[in-house]
Amino acid sequence: MAKSIEPNIVDLANGWLKSYDLDYKLEQEELNTEIDSALNDYFSKGGGKGGNRPDAKLLLKDKEGNYFPILIEYKGLKGKLEKLDSKGQVENKNAKLEPHFNNIKNYALNGAVHYATALLHHTDYKDIIAIGMTGYKDAKGEIKHQISVYFVSTSKSNLGAGKKVGEYSDFSFLASHNFDNFIKKVKTLELGKEELAFVKEQREREIDTNLVRLNNDIYKNEKGLGENDRVYLVASVIIANIGVDGKVKRLEKNELKSSEEEGKRDGDILINKIIEFLNERDIPQDKKELIIRTLSNTLLTENINKVENGESQLRKVFVKVVDDLGFYYKIDLTTDFTGKLFNEMYSWLGFTQDKLNDVVLTPSYVATLLVKLSRVNKDSFVWDFATGSAGLLVSAMNEMLDDAQDKITSPDKLREKQLQIKAEQLLGLEVLSNIYMLAILNMILMGDGSSNILNKDSLKDFDGNYGFGNTENSFPANAFVLNPPYSAEGNGMIFVEKALNMMNRGYGAIIIQNSAGSGKARDYNRDILANHTLVASIKMPIDIFIGKSSVQTNIYVFKVGEPHEADETVKFIDFSDDGYTRTNRKKGSNNLKNTNQATQRYEEIVNLVRFGKKKLNIFTDKEYYEGNINPLDGADWNQSAPIDTKPTLEDFKKTVSDYLSWEVSSILKQRGEEGK
Repeated sequence: MAKSIEPNIVDLANGWLKSYDLDYKLEQEELNTEIDSALNDYFSKGGGKGGNRPDAKLLLKDKEGNYFPILIEYKGLKGKLEKLDSKGQVENKNAKLEPHFNNIKNYALNGAVHYATALLHHTDYKDIIAIGMTGYKDAKGEIKHQISVYFVSTSKSNLGAGKKVGEYSDFSFLASHNFDNFIKKVKTLELGKEELAFVKEQREREIDTNLVRLNNDIYKNEKGLGENDRVYLVASVIIANIGVDGKVKRLEKNELKSSEEEGKRDGDILINKIIEFLNERDIPQDKKELIIRTLSNTLLTENINKVENGESQLRKVFVKVVDDLGFYYKIDLTTDFTGKLFNEMYSWLGFTQDKLNDVVLTPSYVATLLVKLSRVNKDSFVWDFATGSAGLLVSAMNEMLDDAQDKITSPDKLREKQLQIKAEQLLGLEVLSNIYMLAILNMILMGDGSSNILNKDSLKDFDGNYGFGNTENSFPANAFVLNPPYSAEGNGMIFVEKALNMMNRGYGAIIIQNSAGSGKARDYNRDILANHTLVASIKMPIDIFIGKSSVQTNIYVFKVGEPHEADETVKFIDFSDDGYTRTNRKKGSNNLKNTNQATQRYEEIVNLVRFGKKKLNIFTDKEYYEGNINPLDGADWNQSAPIDTKPTLEDFKKTVSDYLSWEVSSILKQRGEEGK
């Protein structure tokens, strides 16, 4: 077995650093408190608790005053530079999305990226340089070395995965006279489209896995915490731990001392940080008071602040949440993270396990489809009359912000528009108080679109006005999205009728049990068509809502304010095959797989509804049909393409071919028997 020459590599590399007059620190030396604490708190390369020690570490500043941690790991064997997966990414996770400790321990770059992840997880540094270096002696006894340099960032184009910077033969790129040019190159790096899609999918799977594990850990190990307590605890920890850039310092684990002194308990510290956060976010006073009152009922209880073995139950939960989730809400995956977080926390609430419960969360990719079908853009005013945990409004807000980013070139005007979108262009109604709190917290973490999330019965108590701010003015809705409770009248079409009738223009897209379009909601449908046009009817996969009994759903798309004429063309689309394969395995690492061009299929559906048959590409005339409905019927909304029973020339040829094959086979068989 080859002998490691790591001491030689260390001597060579550190000699370079010394020659450039760089203030580097060796593995046992301190760099700064924040970085050292992060390395110590994060799990080690072998899976132990803390104690990560890079072989060398630096903190360098570019000409703009930005600091970049540099983390270096050395090895001394041939072939131990880096271990990448089939997609070319640093392979620090195995197939089960658990840390791949063998790779992290044995490959230089993998170890350096592991250290970088610790900093992304536990510090405010967002851009980190990870360097791996190894070497060996050739047959002549000469040292041959290799260097791999990666940029690891929280940015939307990196997602903490790392991107190779380039090939280097020494560390002179870190020298002061070269460093600014090096950073200039680093800032241009982005993962390719396919790389980014792969990393994003992996991150989403990791979030799912960690959320389930977190709930199980809290449920099993932390006694006395009810369902609402678990939800409010997780949301509280995240709010306190993200802080507000440059204004509210995020709460760290070491700030919770588990004191029993009144005013200094962990719950007191946490609620004070949340108040700072809410003040900085300029939340309306009555909503802020509701949030603080609700969270205080959990955070300030005696039981959760009681100290046992030197630590309160609250601190233990805080540490678990930060350790399991901290990385994901710091990388630029906000929408995906909050959507999954609140969908998972929604499932923690006991009533969602009730077989009679008819409130079903909309998968994020379906929410995005509804938003696009309702033609949401930066100038839309979007409402949802049964908002749940605000998943549809989060998708709408994301679409609006993206559109603003694409179309507004002035930074000042863009910021002004972003604030307007969040404060004035979204409205949601939720009657259940605990789900209402989820919706508020969800939108606050998104940055904050919670201003007009209202705890009202949309059918009985809502008059169409803003709930906060311009309360004397009507909300000028021109886009409507909805996944209604199907126990409501007409399978939920009662919500649709009210919402559309309160709009003057625009589009609406709803997902609902398809029995609503075949007779269950006949009266509501007729009334709707007297004022609005049915644009499209889309048959969705029967297993779209994993975990619930299989119920056939359709998406119905409406144009507001134009009565439906009998000759109006309606686009009927069979979307039973949406390209996704779903499973319902509780321990599955990925219960949703893109197995048949799912992304392209969802894009094509939007184009077909908007532009018609000329956009057919993946789909065919068997799935796409343009027909008519009777506006006085209300039970003919679920049509499909008619089957043509008239034989074609190809049918005739096939029949003749089949007959001749049978005839020849029979003759040969007969001759064979006669020859015996």
